Amino acid sequence: MRHLEIHQFPCLNDNYGVLLHDPENNLTATIDAPEASVIISALAAKNWTLTHILNTHHHFDHTGGNEALKAQTNCTIVGPAGEADKIPGIDQPLKEGDNFQFGNATAAILETPGHTAGHISYWFEQETVLFVGDTLFAMGCGRLFEGDAQTMWSSLQKIIALPKETVIYCGHEYTMSNAEFALALEPGNDVLQERVKHVKNLRAKEKPTLPTTLEQELATNPFLRTGNHNIQKRLGMVGQPEWEIFREIRHRKDNA
Repeated sequence: MRHLEIHQFPCLNDNYGVLLHDPENNLTATIDAPEASVIISALAAKNWTLTHILNTHHHFDHTGGNEALKAQTNCTIVGPAGEADKIPGIDQPLKEGDNFQFGNATAAILETPGHTAGHISYWFEQETVLFVGDTLFAMGCGRLFEGDAQTMWSSLQKIIALPKETVIYCGHEYTMSNAEFALALEPGNDVLQERVKHVKNLRAKEKPTLPTTLEQELATNPFLRTGNHNIQKRLGMVGQPEWEIFREIRHRKDNA
C-alpha cells in the first residue's frame, strides 16, 4: 500500500522541487530546498503545509531555501550526517542504515557519495520510490566534485541493486544533453534511440523528462552500462574493470 502523494515542479534554472505528502498524517516534505518562494507557491497550490525538508547534499541549489522555509513553517530539516556542518538549519542528521519515518512511510538512508562527500539518497521501499539528488540523472550521473570514480561507482551499485521498477526522482533537468552523449557512446542501442526521440518531444513541449525508472536507466544510461560490450569496444576498454570504464565515461562527459 502506498501512502505518499508526490508533486514535482521546476525550480531555479534547471532544478526540480519535489513535495511528498502523507494525507493520513497531514505531513508534507520537500526533497531539498532549491528555491523557497517557488516551494511556498507549490505548497499553496496543493493546500499543503510544510513539515520537513529532506536534504540530499549541501550544495546551495539544494539547501538555499532551508532557512527561509524553516522561518516560515518551523519545519524539521533532515540531511546527511557527513555534511551536517554544511546543511543550514539541520535538526536530524542521517547516515547509512538509518530509517527515516515520515508518517506511514519509511525511507531507508543510502549513503551515495561521489558528487559530494556525504551525499545521501532516500529509498522509500514500500512506495518503490528513490530520491537521488545529484547522484544519478536520466541517462547521466553527477559530476565528481568531492569524490573519485571508484567512490561514485560504489554508490551507483547501491542504486543498481534496487528493484527495476523503482521510480527515480533526480535533482536536475539534464536529460537532453545526457541523451546526446549517451547516443554518441552507444549509437546502436535501439532502446536508447527511441528514448532520445521521446525526450526531444517532451522538451520541445517544455515538459519534464523526470521521474525516470531504474529499468529505463539500466537500458539507456551509459554510466550504468559499463559491462556492455559495445560501449567497452567503443572506449577501447574491453574486459577492463567496470569502475575504470565508468571513470573513462565520466571523464569524456566532463570534456564533451
